[in-house]
Order: sequence, then structure tokens, then C-alpha cells
Amino acid sequence: MPLPAASQTLKSVQPLLLTFLASLATLLASDLPQQPLSEADGTLVAQHEPYTEHGLIVADYQVIPLTGGGTIDLLGMRYLQQLNHWLYYGVGFHAPLIEGDYGGFMTLDATLHAQYPLYEGLFIDAGATVGGGGGGSSIAQSKELSGTGGFGIGYIGLGYTFGNGFSAGVNYARIKFQDSQIDSSQVNFFIEKSVDYTAGSYADAGKIVPAFYDLLSSHENILTFEMNNIFQIDPQGTNRKTINTIALQYSHFLDDANYLFIEAEVGYRGRPLYNQVLPGAGHRFAFTPHLHLYGQVGVGSGGYSPELIDTGSGLLVYPKAALEYRLNDGVGLAITGGYLAAPTGSSRNYTVGAALDYHLSAGRKKTQGVDTATAPRYKGFRLSIFPQSDLNVKVAHADHHDVHMLSGQLDVLLHQNWYVATQASIAYNDFREYPGYGEILAGFGVQNRYTPSTLFQSFFQLLLGTNVDGVIFKPSVGTSYTLSDRVALYAQVGQIMSVNSAGLYREERPFSATSVGAGLSYRFSLP
Repeated sequence: MPLPAASQTLKSVQPLLLTFLASLATLLASDLPQQPLSEADGTLVAQHEPYTEHGLIVADYQVIPLTGGGTIDLLGMRYLQQLNHWLYYGVGFHAPLIEGDYGGFMTLDATLHAQYPLYEGLFIDAGATVGGGGGGSSIAQSKELSGTGGFGIGYIGLGYTFGNGFSAGVNYARIKFQDSQIDSSQVNFFIEKSVDYTAGSYADAGKIVPAFYDLLSSHENILTFEMNNIFQIDPQGTNRKTINTIALQYSHFLDDANYLFIEAEVGYRGRPLYNQVLPGAGHRFAFTPHLHLYGQVGVGSGGYSPELIDTGSGLLVYPKAALEYRLNDGVGLAITGGYLAAPTGSSRNYTVGAALDYHLSAGRKKTQGVDTATAPRYKGFRLSIFPQSDLNVKVAHADHHDVHMLSGQLDVLLHQNWYVATQASIAYNDFREYPGYGEILAGFGVQNRYTPSTLFQSFFQLLLGTNVDGVIFKPSVGTSYTLSDRVALYAQVGQIMSVNSAGLYREERPFSATSVGAGLSYRFSLP
């Protein structure tokens, strides 16, 4: 649907996203309205004690023979949340590193994992992974390598737990992409790190953390939303444009200065759905209480296809710096710069961006009473995993078959009625006969207030993002049905429209669809 004629003068979508960043920073930095404090009736003081959550960060590596000859290696990374003493579930991705010529191949997947101790540190594990994705040395070749994009993995193996929560082991794994060259069984090697963190009731989101709890025992975490620009240096692929991207980074501090992170980045212009995922480590230098410099190095995988953007096998190395000004304890604005290189390909780039840092926990000291001005509050989160389908799809005004995807959405509550949402989806069937279709979006939502007696929590959200051809807009409505304080059934329905002006979307291929999805939400609060 075309925008008004005045919008045709826009040169890029960046002004829209800069407005989004500025609006988000203003909301996060401001004092949102609260109910009058009443410690006696507990309306704003959390009534539930904090508890400890347990999870696993898992990385595995396998080399897969292809049915048509050659090999592809896949690095898998996932986070698994513990359900009971032996069962876990979570989400993750797979991407190539050094085998073949498949830079840009990427999957999004969900895993159910079982792990049971046998003797002392020895344990047995087994699990199943399903998801979607794709890629190849060229767009045409990706059909042979990735088929329709849907895949499954089953595995079983043994591991051993060492000190400090680290484990390592070997699995026998079976992986199959539908109608593709990836259909094999092989050994993979894995390492695990147990993760424990303090959480609170979802119903306590926005309420004051009880004075008896010492937040200094909780490590700092930062969620970063970045608008980035990748400037190609003497590109050898057929795509020579500057790539405008949106990046999301989660950083976990080991102490006051050193941190581990994982960053996911996707293109919205120059090469829509260019993608990369990089874990790594960094250090923070504090010049003043408000001015900080971050230096980090990420090593991961990404690209699009080597014939367009030559990242070779996919391996990427990305040193980057960010200069942040802290607006308050919770929010900072930053400028970023870095150098992105593909050691097995010719791609070399420098990057410049602007970022919003949301500090999830800042390590405040405990107090003996309640001070509404300085007391820390719980921040609410909702992670939803659900199958989602684009129905009534039209591309270039022509009918297209339905597109089925695995989706994940993270909501960060700004207030009882407002939240920021990020949503990522990847298809497990083909789009225009090719695998690997995806959507990534971010925006704002409004919802009714949640209380322990609330069965339905309904919402309306406006998301802006990208698919394979450019920028898309997605208003949607939905609801959650409470099963427990932590778990809810989740459903949403929306309409997707291409932003079809000023070069933000290919004018010859406008896109529209009705989107429906349903699944599960995991809900919690962090101090």
C-alpha cells in the first residue's frame, strides 16, 4: 500500500528507525506513571520472594557429508531453560564456519532436551530440534542444499561435568532437511555452561524489589538495539551496496567490567535479510559515571550467499567499540564503530551505527526500608515461541501459497500497560520456490494490566521490520491465557504490508499477508 506522496521524498528508512530509537529512549528514561505507593497493602511492593532459575548455554559442532558430494559444517548454539531436574527446552541457531562455500546459511530452531546424571559427573543426554532456514553458495544452489527449508535433528550421547558449571561430551546426531542434500548421521561435539540467575514473579513486574534482597548478588545484563551500517571495502560479490542493518545484542557481565555477549544482525536495505550471529567477549571502561567505552570482539557466522556477498564459508570476525552516555541507571545512548571481516572470503567492511542500551540490572545495594525514588523495581519479560503462518499471501499483486514459520518474540515491559517487542521468524517451507524466507520486526505494544487473578491478557502491537525484499509494517492483536504465573498460552493475528515507497521495498514486488500464530509464553521478572 503506497504511503502519501510527501513520503516519496524520503531517502531511506533510517529516519523512521531513528525516531523509533529516540521515542524508546524517551520512554525508558522517563518516570512512567505509577500507582500511589502503599507498602501496607503491597500494591507496589513485591509480595513474592525472588527465586533461582536454572538453564544451559550449549554449543555443538558437526561436519555433515552432503548427498551430492562435499561437506558443510554447522555450529549450533542454544539457550535451554530447565523445566525440572532432567528436562529442558529452548531456542537457538545453526550456521556454517569453515567447510564449503555457504556463507549466510542460517537456521532458527527450537529444542526439547533431556539430561540425566549416571555416575558422579557422567550424564546421558538426548533431544530433538525442529526449525527452518537455508542458504547456499548462490541463491539457485540454496534449493539443492536446503530443500524447502524445514529440518529436524535427533541426538543422543554422553557428557561429563567439570568444575564451575562446564560440561563437554559427544552425541550421535541425525539431521535432515526436507528435499535437500543434508540428510546424514554423524558425531557432534558439545560444550555446556550452566547458568543460574535470580528472577521474580511476572505479577511483580514494575513493583519494588523487597528490601531484604541484595541486588549486588545479581550480575548486570544489557539489551542493546542498534541501527548499523555496513560499508563494503572493494567488494568482490555482485552486491556492492552499503548494507543497512538492525542488530540486537544481549550482554552478560561476569564482573563490573568484563562481559560475554551474543549479537544477531539482519539487513533491511542494501541487502534485505543479510544475516549474522556472533558470540564474543568484551570489556567496559568507565570514564565517568555517565560516560563508558565498550570494546568487544565477536566470532561467528553470516552473509547472504557468497556470489552476492563473499563471506566464503561464513566465518566472521568482528572487533567493535561503542561510546555510551548513560541517561540514567537504566538507559544509555551510544555510537558504534567496527571492522567486519570474513577470513575465508574476500568480504571486508567497516561499520558505523547508533544504539540504545537498556540496562536490565544495575547492581544496587539493599536498603532497610522502601524509598519510591531510589528503590529498584522488577522488570517484566515475556518470551513466546510459536508456529506462525502468513496466509492470503500476495507478491507483486499475484497470489502465493501460504508461508509457514517458526517464530519467537521477546517483550520487555516498560510499564504495566506498555512494552517493547522484537519478533523473529524463519520459514520451514519455500517462498517463491526458494528456502530461507524470514521476517524480523521490532516495535511497541499496549496491553491490559496483569494480576495473579488475570486469566486473559490481551494486547495490540505495531511492529516495523524487514523481509527478503525490504521494509514491512505489521499491526497485530492477540491474547495470552494464563496457565500459571510463568506459563501462558499465546495467540496473535495481524496484517503484514510492505512499506512500498522511497526504495524501502521493491516496487515491482509489493508484499501483503494475513499472519496468524499460536504457541506458549514463558513469563518472568528480573530485578
